[in-house]
Amino acid sequence: MVTDAGVLGPLPLRNRIIKSATFEGATPRGEVTDRLVDFHRQVAAGGVAMSTVAYCAVSPGGRVHRHCLVLDDDTAVALRRVTDAVHAEGAAACAQIGHAGLVADARSNGTRSLAPSRRFSPPAKGFVPAASAADLERSRDDFARAARNAVNAGFDAVEVHLGHGYLLSSFLSPKLNRRRDAYGGDLAGRARFPREVVRAVRDAVGPTVAVTAKFNMADGVEGGLWLEESLQVATWLQDDGALDALELTAGSSLENAMYFFRGDVPLAEMLQTQPAYVRPMMRLVAPKLFPSYPFEEAFLLPFARQFRAALDLPLIYLGGVNTLDTVTQVLDEGFAFVAMARALLREPDLVQRLDKGDVHDGLCVHCNKCMPTIYTGTRCVLVQQT
Repeated sequence: MVTDAGVLGPLPLRNRIIKSATFEGATPRGEVTDRLVDFHRQVAAGGVAMSTVAYCAVSPGGRVHRHCLVLDDDTAVALRRVTDAVHAEGAAACAQIGHAGLVADARSNGTRSLAPSRRFSPPAKGFVPAASAADLERSRDDFARAARNAVNAGFDAVEVHLGHGYLLSSFLSPKLNRRRDAYGGDLAGRARFPREVVRAVRDAVGPTVAVTAKFNMADGVEGGLWLEESLQVATWLQDDGALDALELTAGSSLENAMYFFRGDVPLAEMLQTQPAYVRPMMRLVAPKLFPSYPFEEAFLLPFARQFRAALDLPLIYLGGVNTLDTVTQVLDEGFAFVAMARALLREPDLVQRLDKGDVHDGLCVHCNKCMPTIYTGTRCVLVQQT
């Protein structure tokens, strides 16, 4: 199963394992570095079918912080180094594009962010204004421009970020979207802007580039998006015909980050990455923002099965994949691809080793101590750096 070739829309892939987007911590001041190139070269050489570059903001205000890259004209030229390196190892390259919305650190970015409705945001360190009609039009254009730049950079696929409380995800949330215009209210109104963006991206890249979306099945917070509504939105996205696949996820970087990680909470290590004046407040809010969820293999599979049963659109399973048995099970159940993240931080060559039969289980212990390393270069702390 691991060695079976796959097809993602117009894109043939050498197998059915995708390296999902993991912020690499390798773009200081938004610059493409040797470390970013090597990060993706390693997993491509390790056997994945496609490696996803994260997080490519569509505008300066859409960055999580100032050390995220913006997929503008100049960055597209620099990113050619990444795509060339991945292609040289026989894999495809995908660019994840998005706007951080309420998750953006406005002070770090030096510019305001956007939200569906005015709301206080701890990452923004203040209130984020409600997007005007002009803001939404400009943001749609930003997504389309970033998608075209991804193609110019040599990417084979573009992933639109519709998860984790980022801008498009927040429009879907009944908790975060309190608008009374055409982009709020009932589910159709809340889904309107994300659907328009996905269509704009498809129109920008044309039929020869694969387009996927990272899509929240559930926000993991009271009053947020849940399966009943997310299944309907997924059906609309399928019927719109702009996507080649959905990568299923869950949780909120704004309010419940551990919902899409699971496992240990490395609070002490995370506190050390923050300025001293931030740490007392972080300790106070940590139980709510980082609740403890025991790790379970394939922890999102019960949710994902609901989508497999309801949709014909190809689905990419993500969440707790660490063993060959899980990969085989997920593919046998009809998912088109399996996405992996933390397991490949621990072992970039895990897919190759699974394919050869050298191992059946990955070495990741789900300690999540990789999370705080995003500020110094995302990595598994158990791997000796050279």
